[in-house]
Amino acid sequence: MKITFYGHSCFLIELNNKKLITDPFISDNPLAKKIDVDKIKTDYVLISHGHKDHIADALQIAKNNNATVISNFEIINWLSKKGVKRTFSMNIGGKHIFDFGTLTFLYASHSSILPDGTYGGNPTGFLIESQENNFYFAGDTGLNYDMKLIGEYKNINFAFLPIGGTYTMDTDDAIIASGFIKCNKIIGMHYNTFSLINIDKKSAIEKFKQYGKELILMNIGETVKF
Repeated sequence: MKITFYGHSCFLIELNNKKLITDPFISDNPLAKKIDVDKIKTDYVLISHGHKDHIADALQIAKNNNATVISNFEIINWLSKKGVKRTFSMNIGGKHIFDFGTLTFLYASHSSILPDGTYGGNPTGFLIESQENNFYFAGDTGLNYDMKLIGEYKNINFAFLPIGGTYTMDTDDAIIASGFIKCNKIIGMHYNTFSLINIDKKSAIEKFKQYGKELILMNIGETVKF
């Protein structure tokens, strides 16, 4: 299984011979200038909520690849009206078996509105269970007690958690969240893109170490294997 970081909350995940991209925000991200959106190849586009910094390049990537977009009902309707042909709508608590694994939509404590002001439905996170790994993509969220349910019922190999604060959990709350989900390997996201979510990367890594946990902070364009 391979993961490539494209900045903010955007990752290209390769598992079971399929490619999934999460929350594509690349062309408007000043830190991701080296990434050519038109060269990205993917089978699926997963969108956690409607904010521009999570959906900005979804239309272009979906059309370029004839990829299937998976998101909530409201976002799927919005994208369909803009010409996206392959879609699959879900909502919180929903589960579906895809060719890459089983995807469950989970609660995220956040808001959601699309770039043109259209209501974006409920924000979500994703739990993906596959033959290679089980992982949790939290989306934009504050710390919430529902995360404990994940840890009680699922075995998570690693998780993507926001750590930038201001609009989501910060590093301290992400450490608590990792305890809730019973996962000690965390990939940080949603940090350092804007001044209001800047963090001290070294300090954040050390904080996780103090609790016996690993915080992975990838460089944009970097690929890691799990």
